Amino acid sequence: MLHHLHRLQVATGGQGLYDITREVVRWVAERPVQTGLLTVFCRHTSASLLIQENADPDVQTDLLAFFRHIVPEGRGLYVHDAEGPDDMPAHIRTALTQTSLSIPVEGSRPLLGTWQGIYVFEHRAAPHRREIVLHLAGE
Repeated sequence: MLHHLHRLQVATGGQGLYDITREVVRWVAERPVQTGLLTVFCRHTSASLLIQENADPDVQTDLLAFFRHIVPEGRGLYVHDAEGPDDMPAHIRTALTQTSLSIPVEGSRPLLGTWQGIYVFEHRAAPHRREIVLHLAGE
């Protein structure tokens, strides 16, 4: 069984979903693995990962609005606010989503559905540089 590891740097511009599908698909295609499992891992506690619809941008708008509604921001709402009013809400939003994805690979391609994309979900208001680890295991 072959194992491949890569660190993908993603620059975010504040809260939102950042599509990394092309970079991930390209990296997998360049590896000599026909069948296997891809793990995508976010090394942060205030950003997460989603597999989500990639056709209608209204989905992203609604997701952002939903998370702002269920996890509001503001001074005095949380004990932990060392890095500002969006600090603890970012941690909660990460806890409600996921920091790791497992995606089957066949024919040197991640087996995503027709309308699925892989997104970094940035929960902080300020721009950040996020590191996403890709691990591919297979034959």
